[in-house]
Amino acid sequence: MTTTTKYVIKYKLNGERRFEFAQLQSNSVEEAKQALAKIHDASDEITDINVSKAL
Repeated sequence: MTTTTKYVIKYKLNGERRFEFAQLQSNSVEEAKQALAKIHDASDEITDINVSKAL
């Protein structure tokens, strides 16, 4: 079983700053993009992704 850690993903959605919490295996931007793609429409522009460990 893979272990996950709670991370905060800071990003811009269509130019508006947002953040989400997610259980990820690592703090990779690619994994964060996949998590964000699940909750937003394909037409949404997601930029400036930053992943850090939640406190």
